[in-house]
Amino acid sequence: MKISAQALEKSHRTVQSYEGSAREYNAIVAEHPLQPEIADAMRRMMQFVPTGGTVLEIGSGPGRDADFIESLGGVVRRTDAAQAFLDLQAERGKKGELLDVITDALGGPYNAILAMCVLIHVDRAQIGPILRKVFDALEPGGAFLVSMRVGEGETNGDCHTVYWAKDLFAAQLEEAGLRTHWEMERIGRNEEAWVYFLALRPQ
Repeated sequence: MKISAQALEKSHRTVQSYEGSAREYNAIVAEHPLQPEIADAMRRMMQFVPTGGTVLEIGSGPGRDADFIESLGGVVRRTDAAQAFLDLQAERGKKGELLDVITDALGGPYNAILAMCVLIHVDRAQIGPILRKVFDALEPGGAFLVSMRVGEGETNGDCHTVYWAKDLFAAQLEEAGLRTHWEMERIGRNEEAWVYFLALRPQ
């Protein structure tokens, strides 16, 4: 997979931004309870995971979503590209691993893969290859839950963010071999528009 120097630079800049702001980010997240719609989305994903089944979380951040998945009976491989987030989780006894979704192998196979608020930081040209990696890392019948920012264009500050039209991202999932099972649109904090897809690797 060819990765442009520009894409790598944007990714590195974003990871460094999170390295410096992980505790602040954690404090903000801690002030907001897990939203019912997001909990519902993860429960929908877990319908495709047997008890004790494996879930890869890409971009675990502070680890709240992983905690919830574990409460539903999943075994989560917590990963993040920012060591600061892994350190935060380690402080409360949770083990995570460094993983860069752009450059690293995902391992597997897993019953499900979770990528909440993380692929928004991936260069547009790399989304197709990453979704194919997700497909390859899933068991047949496995589930992929992903959230993306809705809109056009991208921002190129300290934290690189790419916006997607819902139908265009749905087409990327389809092209990677992932079949959309369910989707949801919602308005998050700061009036940000998000779309959530639960996609399956066919049996």
